[in-house]
Amino acid sequence: MTATPQTLPAAEFLERCAALALDVARAGGATQAEVSVSASRGFSVGVRKGEVESLEFQEDRDLGVTVYVGARKGSATTGDLAEAGIRRAVGAALDIARATGEDPCNGLADATLMATEFPDLDLDHPWSLGPDAAIDLAVACERAAFAVDPRITGSEGANISTHRGRSLYANSHGFVGLRTASQHGLSCAVIASHGEDMQRDYWYSSARHPSDLMDAQALGRKAGERALARLGARRLKTCSAPVLLPPEIARGFWGHLVGAISGGALYRRASFLLDRLGEAVCAPGITLRQQPHLPRGAGSAAFDSEGVATRARTLVENGVLQGWLLGSYSARKLGLVTTGNAGGVYNLIVEPGDADFDALVRRMHRGLIVTELLGHGVNLVTGDYSRGAAGFWVENGAIAYPVEELTIAGNLAEMFKRIVAVGRDVDPLANVRTGSVLLERMTIAGH
Repeated sequence: MTATPQTLPAAEFLERCAALALDVARAGGATQAEVSVSASRGFSVGVRKGEVESLEFQEDRDLGVTVYVGARKGSATTGDLAEAGIRRAVGAALDIARATGEDPCNGLADATLMATEFPDLDLDHPWSLGPDAAIDLAVACERAAFAVDPRITGSEGANISTHRGRSLYANSHGFVGLRTASQHGLSCAVIASHGEDMQRDYWYSSARHPSDLMDAQALGRKAGERALARLGARRLKTCSAPVLLPPEIARGFWGHLVGAISGGALYRRASFLLDRLGEAVCAPGITLRQQPHLPRGAGSAAFDSEGVATRARTLVENGVLQGWLLGSYSARKLGLVTTGNAGGVYNLIVEPGDADFDALVRRMHRGLIVTELLGHGVNLVTGDYSRGAAGFWVENGAIAYPVEELTIAGNLAEMFKRIVAVGRDVDPLANVRTGSVLLERMTIAGH
């Protein structure tokens, strides 16, 4: 796959827009100000049953400005990057700031914490793929899914997307940070049927560089095989058993831990991990690290959304919670200092174990592999967890049959402590890099 540039506005144009916004903010009485300017281009193609269902081109430009008048804050956004549009947006932000109440925690992150080094993170890889070639690739992907078996009878489509964006963050400390990055994706969802039984499944691939995407035909075959494997799904009787979460499901599981150690949940006292710093919150042997400077990383960044330098951090070591994820506002609310995590976590790495997926299935011996989760039954305040699920039942260390219409339930505080193992089947292209997670036991509600 050959890459050639997709034209974006020059960095100098974004810098001029940001400088104008900051100048207007100062002139209007702002004591501090920050601005984000972004521009992006891309397109997506959707094909269903061999026919083009959608072809969408996208080009966006926008500017967001936040001003501080003392301890008062106001924000506004605009898609008009002409001088008049920028002036109007800043004026609106100033009006909002003057109308709001004071909050002593408002303000920019400390000037001494701004990033000063900007390593090449290898994030920008445009794709030369044109619409015709994208359509051909999507058709080939879907066709490969249908070729798996005659029982693949329907399709929700194959989709290809390519996107490239440039963004700039600047503030009245004098910080200016530029980022140019690409993101490409491929997905396919199909339906298998046998008699009255119909099952849907999918697969996808996402990457910074087009050459890192999964081969389109291989992806289509995987989507078809997954749908086919779900035919004949049964319901289970309610029981308690081990549960295995494949990487694509495990990423969401770790996302609940990230949410529970993030500043917003902490200062609102809405986290089941409140006041647990320095305590065991996961099973022994579980280690989570942030590595924000990985080349081509989905979550790689030299600075956070406030311009603060990102850094490698250990969040959990051998099961013990080592640190929070804080931006400047939440840090001030807690009487702490920002950790450079305004905007979230940047490449969460879950230290893998030695076992592959099949070895974890054998180790589980009897239990549930979850391949789909439904609903949003997660309470980060209490840790209570209850979600609809489907997947496969395992007997004697091997998959026995597909299952559906289940609910899996537990409490996150206990679930994290009852992790039996993390596999080595890691997707290196994800923002949360984790292998499969084997949980000792959950309640599985069936009939």
